[in-house]
Amino acid sequence: MAKYVVFKGRVQGVGFRYTAHRSACRFELTGFVRNLGDGSVEMLIQGNPDDLDECLADIRDSFEGYIKELQVHEVPEDPRYKSFVITY
Repeated sequence: MAKYVVFKGRVQGVGFRYTAHRSACRFELTGFVRNLGDGSVEMLIQGNPDDLDECLADIRDSFEGYIKELQVHEVPEDPRYKSFVITY
């Protein structure tokens, strides 16, 4: 399973990508996280559905008060990602 997620709010310049990377790696998920030009952060996470949900919950808990909006969409898995990376 794969999810494409956009986080809006105060999510740049606060260690968000590092925290998302750490959480995704802990749950052995693949994909990427990166800042967008409008101040939001996008993320593609792939793996076990329960682990995806746990990872998203972990990120939300870590940035409670910073995330103002969360958009989550199920998408097809992208086989190019063998690990979880921070992209720029």
